[in-house]
Amino acid sequence: MSTLPPSSPVRLLLCDDHAVVRAGLRALLSSADGIDVVGEAATGEEALAMAAHLNPDVVLMDLQLDGGGMDGVTATRQLTARGERGPRVLVLTMFDTDADITRAVEAGAIGYLLKAEQPEELFSAIRDAASGRGALSAPVADRLLTRLRSPRPALSAREHEILAQLARGLGNREIARALFISEATVKTHLGRIYGKLGVETRAGAVAVAKERRLLP
Repeated sequence: MSTLPPSSPVRLLLCDDHAVVRAGLRALLSSADGIDVVGEAATGEEALAMAAHLNPDVVLMDLQLDGGGMDGVTATRQLTARGERGPRVLVLTMFDTDADITRAVEAGAIGYLLKAEQPEELFSAIRDAASGRGALSAPVADRLLTRLRSPRPALSAREHEILAQLARGLGNREIARALFISEATVKTHLGRIYGKLGVETRAGAVAVAKERRLLP
């Protein structure tokens, strides 16, 4: 992850599961000075393999990678775990939920951009990432500041119990039976859990819980 000399182009690896998106990004980035797209990956596994032999300076990573394999967060964590031998990872995604942002940053991403970003902002963020400087889309920076100013309350003991059952794949009725409470109570606790974790779905709650090591 050494800083590039001023004359060296940024070696960039694209990782997005949509071929049309990758083609559009490659075409867009071809107009940018000092950026050289050295490869394209459709999955997290491909990104890891290609990064190992292409030695990119920056990986432009989508978080939601379909196909049932490694997601963008896991790929980001493994890429950044290589330390000085690995690339910097810049997230480019459509999603700006608190959970996605937190997971990406905790995985080691140096920046988090939204796909609605203007081209020049994207070019600048790629160059900044290659030089070791972070980059955040304005809405993402606002969300992070809001979270820092108003941190979410911790989960209660009962919410931890329900979250553990959720991670086992149990439905509301099964959780109610396991904990000897009503389904209505389960639904109430789930709503509070979602709010505290910044998610909107059961899968999102389990994913964030795993990232934050909230599960036994």
